[in-house]
Amino acid sequence: MVQEENDGINRDMIIPPIQDNRPTLSWQFTIKDKMTLVPPCLGKFRPAVGQCCHQCTPDSLRKKHGQNSSLGFRNLLSVNETQTRFRGWLVRRVCCMLFVSGCKVYASPVVNRLENVCQSNRVKEVLAADQKTPAGQDSQGQINRLTPFLPLIKTCISPGLLRFMGWVMLKMLSSVFGNIQVNLNHLSALHSVSQEGSLLVYVHVRQSIMDCALIPLVLLCHNLRVPYTVCPHQVYSSPLRSILQRVGVVLLPLSALTEQEAEMDSLYSPVMASLVRELLHEGQAISVGVSAESGQGGQWLAHIRQLIKERSVPDVSLVPVGISYDCVPETNIQVSLSTVFQWLWSVMWKRPEGSVRIHFAQPFSLKEMCESGRCRVDEWLPLQDLLLPVILDNGTVRAFGRRQMSWLLPSHCASELKEPTPPDKDTLSIAIILHLVFSATSCMAVMSTSLVSSLLLYKHCKGVRLSVLCRDVAWLTEELLFRNKDVGFGGNLTEVLHYSLSLLAPHLIIAALPSREDPFIVPRPSLTAALHLSLQAQIVIHTFIPEAVGACAVSAMLCEVAVSVVSSSVNSDGVDGVKVRGDMDFDVVLCQSELTERALQLCHLLPPGFMPPCQSSQSFALDAIDSLVRCGILIMEEIPRDVPICDFWKKEGALAWTSSDDPYQSDSDCEEQDLHSYKISQPSQCPEMLFFLCSLLAGHLRALCWTTTALDFIDTPLPESKFVAQIHSCLCDTANKKKQHYESCSEEAAYTAVRTLIDLGVITEERQEGGVFLRVCPLFQLPENRQKLQHFIKQYLYN
Repeated sequence: MVQEENDGINRDMIIPPIQDNRPTLSWQFTIKDKMTLVPPCLGKFRPAVGQCCHQCTPDSLRKKHGQNSSLGFRNLLSVNETQTRFRGWLVRRVCCMLFVSGCKVYASPVVNRLENVCQSNRVKEVLAADQKTPAGQDSQGQINRLTPFLPLIKTCISPGLLRFMGWVMLKMLSSVFGNIQVNLNHLSALHSVSQEGSLLVYVHVRQSIMDCALIPLVLLCHNLRVPYTVCPHQVYSSPLRSILQRVGVVLLPLSALTEQEAEMDSLYSPVMASLVRELLHEGQAISVGVSAESGQGGQWLAHIRQLIKERSVPDVSLVPVGISYDCVPETNIQVSLSTVFQWLWSVMWKRPEGSVRIHFAQPFSLKEMCESGRCRVDEWLPLQDLLLPVILDNGTVRAFGRRQMSWLLPSHCASELKEPTPPDKDTLSIAIILHLVFSATSCMAVMSTSLVSSLLLYKHCKGVRLSVLCRDVAWLTEELLFRNKDVGFGGNLTEVLHYSLSLLAPHLIIAALPSREDPFIVPRPSLTAALHLSLQAQIVIHTFIPEAVGACAVSAMLCEVAVSVVSSSVNSDGVDGVKVRGDMDFDVVLCQSELTERALQLCHLLPPGFMPPCQSSQSFALDAIDSLVRCGILIMEEIPRDVPICDFWKKEGALAWTSSDDPYQSDSDCEEQDLHSYKISQPSQCPEMLFFLCSLLAGHLRALCWTTTALDFIDTPLPESKFVAQIHSCLCDTANKKKQHYESCSEEAAYTAVRTLIDLGVITEERQEGGVFLRVCPLFQLPENRQKLQHFIKQYLYN
């Protein structure tokens, strides 16, 4: 790949050459060199990503902290003698070791941490309630009860070992990735915040086990305090656990395989909350990963919020971190000494593949978000209250409010917050979790493999010629840049496409006919290929989510109009249906209120993390429709009025008075809203754009439909894990029968669909001695009600 041309802004941003780091494909590019370049940015500067929320944290947004928008990127793996204090031929051979030895490391000795944890009120209450610990037992008995957690409490950072592990990780990662680009724009802000004494908590969206290593390594190489990293993966090897715990990695207890199993121990959550308090009192930084699907990891943020509420900690600066991979490393592995050696052996015999881009967002105050009251959660309602009347009453009730996702926070964490609301409805902590997931995802860059995957999966699923794919890559890149989204590539269009297809080659079929110079590319019709492309394309879906919601709402209304026109034509003229479809050419006018209502109902079905929690669903639905106008898909037309707008005296009704102390109320709310209608634009590319946007949400909606159908074949009640596993099996069987739509049958899609149906009231939860059991609600055991639910979902499903 070539160096990005950006007037010298990104001097270190060089994509590795294809012939050195990529497997050679069986075809050659024949497109002429006069093809335009793929710009890494619009104009001279890159998009300013990672800004604070202007509504929830305006005070933090005004604090610049010396960040510079023109610093560009630095390749973390490109270490040379200029980054050390020495020069010479010998230095060039050991420059990496000299560089790491010169990095500043903040030691963290463990002083009275164990005693303070044992004396915390949370731990005392659990120990007193535990039958194994009689009342009045001495501190030695308490320590015996805490024996499984002692290694976690004694986690520390050894400067010498940390430098050595930093050197090892730089060498290992240089064999895995071609480059690791770090955005330098907000690193100066992190230095300023650290010098002011603020406590930093880094939050990222979980993608791979590699996330836990990249963030501490980047901070070490930039002389920032290395955080204590919460690792959600189980490590069985005792030597490996000892090493990781001495470089600040907080591991799971040996008795638990996953976080869910660890949380079943009544003592785990209080000990971890007390450990977080001690770490923050020591001035340490913390790095936490949050799952976008299940919210796992959010309990750590709930603990921190409770500490601020109790005034045990004055404030904490949250830093969302966006990590983008050309190819996401494998995550479903068991970490042991043997797997580490196997991974090292495999790395030695293969060339580095792909690149990584890391964005640190602007720090913002958690106290400001919690106490300002700007992040409103008063309109959060259960999903069944929002959509169930619409589904069963055939859309006669409008859905207002925002969907509540209480399952994102474990019930024992919510109960510890001691809110006046029910324990499972700590909406503010859930809003913080959703906000951080949305912020971390928003500052992630779109890599070239993500862009190509989205085009092959959602626009050209039946195959595309290479020349057409080149044209669409240039078009979609411009659309991303117009939306202030950073892209992790740049240079000649053919080289960018060759780089992406080389990485995606195992999941594609590339056919080059002798009679044609233009190769034909089609995704492999397999589960592995579809899931890989779908995972890579997630960031593109996040970027276009307003347009996708609006496009699905338009598609739903167009289908309803088409069905009514066909039925009326057949009933009146007896026309054959095929002839109607061929001769149908009419100008459709879409009402603004009905189109907005369709978009509003679809918003409630979106997975967590797609919408900012500080924005109301009504506002998001309006933005979704407006985005289609900006795209050129819809054309706005005003509905003619009987009374002119300027004639205020003849308006019907009285003035609507509102409370003056509501900061979200404006004078325009008292006026009558202008009525608009929309028409479909006529340019040739408009249908392709509309269908592409509709396809972005088809995987999630199709998983919901298939899950609803699968309820007929599942005997309930079942434990939650077995229920989700059977749903996942049914989704895979359905995709195999259809031999398509494999992207709708991932484990994450099955879990998200089950959670949506639980919130909707289709599936009910029953807590028993063996855990949580799921069963189908009696209301939806009736075939007609399940049919209504499927009809409601299918209206948005583009096929």
